Amino acid sequence: MMYDRILVRYGELSTKGRNRNKFIDRLRKNIKSSISDFPDAVIKADRDRMFILLNGEDGKEISSRLRKIFGIQSFSPAVKVEKDIEQMKDAALELFQNIYKPGNTFKITAKRSDKTFELDTNGINSTFGGHILRNVEGLKVDVRNPDINLVIEIRKEAAYLSAETIKGAGGLPAGSSGKAMLMLSGGIDSPVAGYLSMKRGVEVEGVHFFSPPFTSERAKQKVIDLSEKLAEVNGYFALHIVPFTEIQQAIHKQVPENYTMTTTRRLMLRITDALREKENGLAIITGESLGQVASQTLESMFAINDVTSTPILRPLVAMDKHQIMDIAQGIDTLDISNRPFEDCCTVFVPSSPKTKPRLDKVKNFESFFDFDELIDKAVKGTESMVIKPASQQQNKDGDDLF
Repeated sequence: MMYDRILVRYGELSTKGRNRNKFIDRLRKNIKSSISDFPDAVIKADRDRMFILLNGEDGKEISSRLRKIFGIQSFSPAVKVEKDIEQMKDAALELFQNIYKPGNTFKITAKRSDKTFELDTNGINSTFGGHILRNVEGLKVDVRNPDINLVIEIRKEAAYLSAETIKGAGGLPAGSSGKAMLMLSGGIDSPVAGYLSMKRGVEVEGVHFFSPPFTSERAKQKVIDLSEKLAEVNGYFALHIVPFTEIQQAIHKQVPENYTMTTTRRLMLRITDALREKENGLAIITGESLGQVASQTLESMFAINDVTSTPILRPLVAMDKHQIMDIAQGIDTLDISNRPFEDCCTVFVPSSPKTKPRLDKVKNFESFFDFDELIDKAVKGTESMVIKPASQQQNKDGDDLF
């Protein structure tokens, strides 16, 4: 009798009042999507906790995926047992022996919400602690900082035993705070910005600008691989790939070189905003960090932002490159971003981009060419796809999520 379920504890969801059930339902849907290739697993949720009933599915792989899902404070593989002391002793010992390593210390933590149970908490501690000490040679008790904390919880319907508490990703369930479009390049910053936005409950869809033949299929694949990493948060990630070659060529014909970066970013923002409206999004996310490059000075942001009144979320605005790279390393996107395949911004970067562009000047340069038709064409020609995590790629023929 090994683990037959996983107990999930809510994080910030516990602070939500009347909307709590909506957040819990969103978390349940995200977990269901993330483990959709384990069809026998069943998710049961209430206001206080959530159980994933394994029904023979791979608990270790499911646990690995739960670590990455926002809205989970912690979780514990557990087993449900009848409230019979001998059955509980057998289950406790088996559970303990499965993770015990020589030299480990332990303690028992009893929780008794069913006050009719024949043992009180002290009785549970001594009964089960004694049973394990008698059956595991060389074991010692440490009530302050044990290697193994065996939790025995007595509830009305049954007893639940667990011996591991695994830290979750925290935050809010992705999708519980509305939808936003992420301007996703192949660089280090934008995937991190998307990840941090997801942690605050935002449902994120990626927008990537693709300029063949100046950018290669390998650059496009890099963005798809980054999307697979972001998909691990809730089981899928929508990605929109915008054909941008014609617009970039027009910019370089019509706009002085030192202003091409400003106009490029302005038109990217206009296209992203059009896709946001089409997809019922509420905001746009960028990976901008103040002062990091020429297009990320306050003067540049002011000139670029002028094209939209849509909120622009910049989760990285006050971070330095080392902080951003640390997060990228932690979410396993850094090595992908470092692949030497350039995106359209890198390929077309001017030798001396304007760091303090003037809004009146950039508007004047753009006024000599009608970009509206090209923008509409790019929006209509956008390729949209739903990316699954790499771990689910074998089940590509599964149910459509949309």
